[in-house]
Amino acid sequence: MSDVGNIQWFPGHMTKTRRLIEADLKMVDAVVEVTDARIPESSRNPIMDELVGTKPRIMIMNKCDVADEKATNAWRKYYENRGICVIVCDCRSGKGINKFLPTVKKLLSELIERRKSRGMIGKALRLMVVGIPNVGKSSFINRMANSKKTKVGDRPGVTRGKQWVSIDKDVELLDMPGILWPKFEDKDVAQRLAFTGAIKDEVMDTAALARALGEVLMRDYPELVKARYKIAGEGDILDEIARARGMLISGGEPDTERAAATLLDEFRGGKIGRITLEMPTNGV
Repeated sequence: MSDVGNIQWFPGHMTKTRRLIEADLKMVDAVVEVTDARIPESSRNPIMDELVGTKPRIMIMNKCDVADEKATNAWRKYYENRGICVIVCDCRSGKGINKFLPTVKKLLSELIERRKSRGMIGKALRLMVVGIPNVGKSSFINRMANSKKTKVGDRPGVTRGKQWVSIDKDVELLDMPGILWPKFEDKDVAQRLAFTGAIKDEVMDTAALARALGEVLMRDYPELVKARYKIAGEGDILDEIARARGMLISGGEPDTERAAATLLDEFRGGKIGRITLEMPTNGV
């Protein structure tokens, strides 16, 4: 596979955000984890299992409209078999999002009944929303709030900058900053995150990244790539795309930088087709 180098990404607020999550978990009834359906496992922050512990959790597999449907179903079963409640949706279009509130109330039904029995009528269910950058966390919150982010007001112990968003008369969401982890132990995970744009392109060689993506796509979805770019798929993929699209520089040489940007942009935008970059490894 093309070598994109050792991808590292060190967001300075990572440790601070971890501390905030640990502190604010005490204030919420459940956690909503937003992931990218094209890379469900790679787009999960590995510290979340440790942080969340036994607190009820809902996984939002977002961007299902650009992910391989069969793969999405396999991942949904994989997580459900591990006790995680899953909602497959596309937050931009709203597809599947109507399942969220009923799922929350079913998941927390015992808590709701317990509160009723104690006379705590009207106490809102509070959910923390977490997710790494670029998985669609903001789109999810905006969609649930009907694009009207409603500040519920300051809560004791909540650091300024975060906000509570009311999405129902008795459900509130706590929007947490998106966090990546400071070191990628698995090179494949780092690449998948880079392919989908979760890591800024400026920190890596774009042409090498696009070639690596091209190799993955030609291995797993060759017909989609060939159909999109009208190429044979037998040579350097960036050369082929550049020539097929008329992206030439002086002397008739292929403009591989432009072809690289095109391949990455069109993959991220779902223009090549419905593609998933990883599958469950331990069965479903």
